[in-house]
Amino acid sequence: MRLVLASGSPRRRELLALITEDFTVCPVNADETLREGAPLADEVVRLSVLKAQAAQRIHPDAVCIGSDTMVTIDGLPLGKPADEKQAADMLRRLRGRTHEVLTGLAVLPPGGAARTLCTRTRVTFRDFEDDELAAYLATGEPLDKAGAYGIQGHGALLVEGISGDYYSVMGLPVAGLHVLLRELAQQA
Repeated sequence: MRLVLASGSPRRRELLALITEDFTVCPVNADETLREGAPLADEVVRLSVLKAQAAQRIHPDAVCIGSDTMVTIDGLPLGKPADEKQAADMLRRLRGRTHEVLTGLAVLPPGGAARTLCTRTRVTFRDFEDDELAAYLATGEPLDKAGAYGIQGHGALLVEGISGDYYSVMGLPVAGLHVLLRELAQQA
């Protein structure tokens, strides 16, 4: 089974390598605009399918994997911050609270229907101090991360605990992907 990861994310590449080293990376462009009023869990799955489909147009004979991760609080999505001020605002909103990270996954075989899943992981932030916020912002890490933090990096210092799949917070539900790929291989 030839695998293509529809992402340029180094984190997703590292996580897929936990399952297999035999895959191709294919960064894709997909319209990630959320549909107004649609459930956010449905949206991360829909966006994952769109990414897998975009990769499959380039690699039609491969099993294509798409994934999308969204940080949510109070029922609202927090995307990647536009600048340091927006990152600081997001992190202040998350401080001392529990939020949810939704990660959609799509495995699209050639000529078949996508197999999908959505994970929900609850992440609780410490009530960190303003100087800790400033130090984290100074790393630059928050600027390219959904919700303005990376749990696998310096953002780990802000986290008090998680309930759910750590790897999904990083961007790829490893165990769920492994199960979907095994099921697909068994049906081949």
